[in-house]
Amino acid sequence: MGKLTVRALRAVLAVVLAGTVFVQAGMVWALVTDPEDGSLPLTPLRVITILGMVSAQVALVCVWRLVTMVRRGTVFSHAAFRYVDFVIRAIVAAALLWFAVTVINAPGQRDDPGVSVIMGGIGVAILGVALIVLVLRMLLAQAVARDVEAAQMRAELDEVI
Repeated sequence: MGKLTVRALRAVLAVVLAGTVFVQAGMVWALVTDPEDGSLPLTPLRVITILGMVSAQVALVCVWRLVTMVRRGTVFSHAAFRYVDFVIRAIVAAALLWFAVTVINAPGQRDDPGVSVIMGGIGVAILGVALIVLVLRMLLAQAVARDVEAAQMRAELDEVI
């Protein structure tokens, strides 16, 4: 992975992380100071937003760590699995939070239930992203196994030579 690619990815991760912190701060401020007006249950939506930002931040930090491992050439190790597992959990948590938003929003959509169906579909798509990352984790496991196997073969070859 080139230096430019790593720097660009880290810049994007930093901007998104700063954005989530900004949104979180705004939601906490609104949670404390702004009363509900009765149109929607704002408190649960604000809490869900705060938790959703936490899940995004966990994923961002884990991706940052994985990029660091790629840059150092240590990504094909068992230590990488911890970060990939956290990314998967964060994505699943985000999907569950999205389903909670869908349930909270559903009573207001009785005249147009299509909105709730679309929101449910988005939740399923988020779970699909978690499954894609799980498949990538399996590929990482195969690569780590091959790397270990190659190291053993090199060691055996060194003994022969």
